[in-house]
Amino acid sequence: MSSQQNMEERLWEYIDGVCTGDERLFIAELIASNHAWRQKYQELLELQTLLNNHLELDEPSMRFTQNIMESISKHHIAPAAKSYINKRIVWGIALFFFCSIIGMLIAGFAQMTWPATATGASLIDYSRISKVDMSGFFNNTYTSAFMMINAVLGLVLLDMYLNRKKQEIANQHK
Repeated sequence: MSSQQNMEERLWEYIDGVCTGDERLFIAELIASNHAWRQKYQELLELQTLLNNHLELDEPSMRFTQNIMESISKHHIAPAAKSYINKRIVWGIALFFFCSIIGMLIAGFAQMTWPATATGASLIDYSRISKVDMSGFFNNTYTSAFMMINAVLGLVLLDMYLNRKKQEIANQHK
């Protein structure tokens, strides 16, 4: 039985054209020289032509599809995440990331080298703002990666908040 299965598999690969060039030549020689291989090859070719020519796929009618869609729409499908995600946990995580961003900014500004200003009327000398050395703030790869991740998570939270507000407004207008 194993050799029969192997013969069929190899012949199907030959018919479908998925075998390599060497295998293709070898199978062609077997078909030409061996009566069992030739007979099985003819059977498989007939089967393939039957499948290609006489097999029509049945498609459901449009009414059937419409009935299925209507029956699905009758059932109230709950939103997937609303039932099991606690909002307090989400806001706690958001608060943690917000506080960590503020902490990173405070630590970064504390490490910057600020140029001294002359005793003038203004506390900030805008002409010397370009002389601020920011290498103390972004000198670490981990700091940059952490700030980037926090920025992305902040944008995700902002998107969630704006989508929720948009849904509330849409629900009020209904």
